[in-house]
Amino acid sequence: MALEWVVLGYAAGAEAIMLLLLTIPGLDPLRQGLISVTRNLLKPFLSIVPFCLFLLMDIYWKYETRPTCESPESCSPSEHLRHQKSIMKSQRNALLIACAITFYWLLYAVTGLVVKVEQLNKRVEKLKASD
Repeated sequence: MALEWVVLGYAAGAEAIMLLLLTIPGLDPLRQGLISVTRNLLKPFLSIVPFCLFLLMDIYWKYETRPTCESPESCSPSEHLRHQKSIMKSQRNALLIACAITFYWLLYAVTGLVVKVEQLNKRVEKLKASD
């Protein structure tokens, strides 16, 4: 199961880096290449959404089937510690899922905006040239 979380972490990291590169001012010479690369990667990165839903169901299943340790008498200290670690891992993984989906949405929105800005800049240059 750890491999899925590594893949999701790398995908979220790649989305964050692409988002950062698209929004950093001063990269105008590279912007056209970045836009084309990002637009080509948006469709494959869409697979993150069902993947995240699958991992979210896995977290829910683990939550529902975990042993309960409401009172100190019902669990040994090692079981209680394992229970607490499991809860912390589930919270971390849920945060990773939220970040991956949020980064995808931001990347999609920012890429669309950057493409529109580029089109408007070309239109303005064309109008200036015709005047």
